[in-house]
Amino acid sequence: MTGKNSVGFNFSALGTYTFQTFNPVDNSYNETLFVEAVSEEIEEAVALASNAFEELKGISHLKRAAFLEQIAINLNENEAQILACNLNESGLTLERARIEMKRTLFQLTSFSELVKENNWREPSIDRANPDRIPSKPDLRKLLVGIGPVVVFGASNFPLAYSTIGGDSVAALAAGCPVIVKSHPLHAGTGELVAHCVIDAAKKSGMPNGIFSNLNGQRFEVGNQLVMHPLVKAVGFTGSIKGGRALFDLANQRPEPIPVFAEMGSVNPVIILPNSLEKKIDEWSTMYADSMSASCGQFCTNPGLLFSVKSNASDVFIKQLTKKLLHKEAQTMLHPSIHASFNRLKADRLEVEDLLYFEKEGEIGVNSGRQTIAVVSGKVFQENPSLEEEIFGPFSLVVECESMNEIIACLKNLNGQLTASVLGEVDEMNEHLNLLKLLQNKVGRIVFNGVPTGVEVCPSMHHGGPYPASTDSRFTAVGVDSIKRFARPIAFQNCPNELLPLELQESNPLNINRREG
Repeated sequence: MTGKNSVGFNFSALGTYTFQTFNPVDNSYNETLFVEAVSEEIEEAVALASNAFEELKGISHLKRAAFLEQIAINLNENEAQILACNLNESGLTLERARIEMKRTLFQLTSFSELVKENNWREPSIDRANPDRIPSKPDLRKLLVGIGPVVVFGASNFPLAYSTIGGDSVAALAAGCPVIVKSHPLHAGTGELVAHCVIDAAKKSGMPNGIFSNLNGQRFEVGNQLVMHPLVKAVGFTGSIKGGRALFDLANQRPEPIPVFAEMGSVNPVIILPNSLEKKIDEWSTMYADSMSASCGQFCTNPGLLFSVKSNASDVFIKQLTKKLLHKEAQTMLHPSIHASFNRLKADRLEVEDLLYFEKEGEIGVNSGRQTIAVVSGKVFQENPSLEEEIFGPFSLVVECESMNEIIACLKNLNGQLTASVLGEVDEMNEHLNLLKLLQNKVGRIVFNGVPTGVEVCPSMHHGGPYPASTDSRFTAVGVDSIKRFARPIAFQNCPNELLPLELQESNPLNINRREG
């Protein structure tokens, strides 16, 4: 471990400001000093990325696919070292780290296959018709990479949403060089992964600058990257405050650029009243497991549960509380995240007419006490702050007088990543207005399940109306996420030999095309 920045293929440490990562289990700092990037290194990384972007236009899609495959090979070969560092910096379990590594590898191989097929570029051909009045020109269109992309690592996913996580892989697959602003909580894991990426780039014949990894604990590094005129897009996973700050910054530029930020979500769960009594045990277990997974530190953690008050709902809340509080308290990612969880939870529990049940007894250092709070639908509607996310093992149960009151609560809810509906099909058919409302509020509706499993596949949509994300049209998970970092370009009456291979008349790449 060097603690240095990866500026293209070079390792650099020109700055004087240093920081260390923290082991939340041992409650101690790790040894390595990481050197925060300075303006000179930022400028060099962006300049290299801009040059690499032009070089990549002349490199075949098969070589880019091989690059992604080689990254996966390198990660697999260095998995033990990477996971050990991951655990020291995050407090996550080895099982969770292995699952995240598998997901990271799967993302790389999925995008490699996508790039090999080359159909993601959506080639479209409309041939000329000179006999038509007015005459129709020859028009051909496809998607191309947008340019250098800055990716901000996520605190809660040191692998799958960070250095070579979903954003970075999608951008590289689109032919866009990537500059990672490494998350300071797991800078060591980021460095080890960056070494794997750079080695893969060299072995695959990729241009210097296709990837850089810059350290930064303070805001300056990220701000300079977003404001740099050669940067063309930003990928971010984190808080509403952080994502909105980057979004606003990017729109203050002389040339505004897109910020694809996946931010806060409380992921409401609605239990239909007539079905509840049949599934009290099953659903209370499912919900308790979901909200406590990884100490509630998932963007899809269920933070809101709506039910119609009844004897069955009272039994459900009792069982849910018992099952949740019986679980061992888990270590949170960092003392700062632990402190934020406790502060926000304390503020929430001060709301008048709110009941709560909290894990009692001694727990480990930096561990989060899982908590269930209960309010009426009336109190919820009178206190808009109750819908705000608390990052950690906390969930609010809203007991309403009727389904109409649940719908009234949901109408004022902000955009979310997910919503879940628990109930029998017949009862769901009675509440189609609820399902229609949810379609305007979320990016994914889960039926008789919980939102914490995010399958990586083409049919997954991980995004949603603001503030769940800054652009609800795009997903941050699955191969379709490549479209965030691409733009269409059309060629009118272009000589065949000057066209990209994907659009030439003979179809030399033998790919599927839309033709008219």
